[in-house]
Amino acid sequence: MKNIFVKKTFLYLFFISLMVVSCKKEIEKINDKIQDTSSSANDPDVKNDSVVAKKDSVIQKESVPPAMQEDGFYNAFVLPKDKKMRDSIYAAFSKKYSEKERYAILALNRLDSKNKWNSDTLVVPAKIDTTLMSYSPFPMQLDVLSGVKKFVVFSYPLQAYGVYSSGSLVKWGPTSMGKKTAKTKTGLTFANWKKQLAISTVSSEWKLPYNFNIFNLDGIGWHQYDLPGYPASHSCLRLLLKDAKWLYSYADTWVLNPGGATTKARGTAVLVYGDYGWGKRKPWRNLLNDPNANNVSIEEMTKMIEPNIEKIIKEQDNREKVVDSIKAARAVIEQMPQTTKTVAP
Repeated sequence: MKNIFVKKTFLYLFFISLMVVSCKKEIEKINDKIQDTSSSANDPDVKNDSVVAKKDSVIQKESVPPAMQEDGFYNAFVLPKDKKMRDSIYAAFSKKYSEKERYAILALNRLDSKNKWNSDTLVVPAKIDTTLMSYSPFPMQLDVLSGVKKFVVFSYPLQAYGVYSSGSLVKWGPTSMGKKTAKTKTGLTFANWKKQLAISTVSSEWKLPYNFNIFNLDGIGWHQYDLPGYPASHSCLRLLLKDAKWLYSYADTWVLNPGGATTKARGTAVLVYGDYGWGKRKPWRNLLNDPNANNVSIEEMTKMIEPNIEKIIKEQDNREKVVDSIKAARAVIEQMPQTTKTVAP
């Protein structure tokens, strides 16, 4: 019995010693890991590298060109001159494509439903994208605009507009700009005032829904009006109703000083560029021969925007400060007693 007890005691002590050694080694491993982590954290080179990597991953956005399409992506839908034949052709067209698809096809041809017969040939994509984004002539991402929260561009040559948020293209669509005898003013400008239903200064009979002025003294702005498939306006930038509504809500207006005589802050930056190929083939018809014929390169866009980027960001920052100060002032007024608010100065 005594020998058995001694053996059990020996085995117990041996087991305990193994556990202690094992635990000691595990603790040493943990300490080594802690030291490694601490040394990495205290190493300035490692810390700087991690900060740079994080900065690059968050801020840097590489420019992305427009979507590239293969040859044969666009097809010609020819419309006969005879009205009866056109009606039957369009009936077949309406049967083949849904309402949203027809809307997209007409938009691609710079037409609205009212002017659907205002063309002898429609350019029709092999695959219909009702958002139009697959057919955008503008780059999908522009690094030069990564610091600009809102930016609108109108292309005279393409009769198209594009909208960028922090450098990413979020929307594009058709437009009808000023005709040859009443050209739309070009260059960098900023969104000014807006009115849900404005009356044209050219004719009081012309009602302009969702009007957003961009050249104040010239009375030029974007709004909903007929899209006949070519530049037809009296200097303004015509849009489809849905697009005019969208831009009306999207863009920021100016902020005026008390009395309204001077500008305290400018609205969303807008760039109108180029000129139309008067007397030449409509640019979207060129898609039938080259599906990427209308694509505007990253280099072209950057070259136009870069000289103005400092001014655009400066005006953006100023507007944010002005708006914040107005909000702060309103918050103070809201906290004041009601009697104080109504007391005359």
